[in-house]
Amino acid sequence: MRETPAFSPGTWALHGLVLIIVCIAEAIGVLRLPIGIAAIILLPMLYAFAMGIVLNPNITRATRRLLTPGVQKFAGGMITIAITPFVAKFGTTVGPQIQAIIDAGPALILQEIGNLGTIAIAFPVAVFLLRMGRETIGAVYSIDREPNLALIAEKYGLDSPEGAGVMGVYATGTLIGTFVFAIMPPLIHALGLFDVRALAMSCGVGSGSMLAACTGALVNVVPEQKDLILGLAGASNVLTYATGLYVGMFVALPLTEWLFRKARPELYNQG
Repeated sequence: MRETPAFSPGTWALHGLVLIIVCIAEAIGVLRLPIGIAAIILLPMLYAFAMGIVLNPNITRATRRLLTPGVQKFAGGMITIAITPFVAKFGTTVGPQIQAIIDAGPALILQEIGNLGTIAIAFPVAVFLLRMGRETIGAVYSIDREPNLALIAEKYGLDSPEGAGVMGVYATGTLIGTFVFAIMPPLIHALGLFDVRALAMSCGVGSGSMLAACTGALVNVVPEQKDLILGLAGASNVLTYATGLYVGMFVALPLTEWLFRKARPELYNQG
């Protein structure tokens, strides 16, 4: 595939579409939809994400001539660059909240045990309900963000069944995870079961878009705790990147392989 220059007509069209989407999303603003004791908070990011999906060349034929495969590849590479200022902003919130982070230290570290929850919930569904093959290993051993994707790519290759599984969940998480993370915090907070600090830490799952949606919704619910929420969420996200890879490498992935070998030995041995 030919590389697309950063300032080709196709990329200028991409920048123009992105600017239009951002302007429309910001014009709509934050919407609150009351449902009983809670409210669903819709953020501009959600509208932008929805419009981006609609304009996807695989969905809307009208954009195929503008958003060629080369432009799409360029856009994918720009995600990391675009999210960098956002991550840096979270870094500046960690310092002022360092005491609160220290106080929550054990909880921040132990939250990585929650990564194993994907195995407990998703493995039975993948193996016994959906009858998936070795794709199960890549799909269920984590929430499949960038570090987890890299681990599968290194061990199996992305052209393997495990690679297909991790890429499927990665794409699904990118498309749907932002919506889920924007809706869940206000609903769970309304139940009164969890401290706002716990909800803030739960936002840091190693995904920039999910982190933004989750913290944005939570800050809208508890604006007076904005600095605390951003500080804990940012620290949680950093720790997830730092420790999540090792949990996946030494605990989650071997455990998933062992479970799959026990549940579907005939398919495991084919690999």
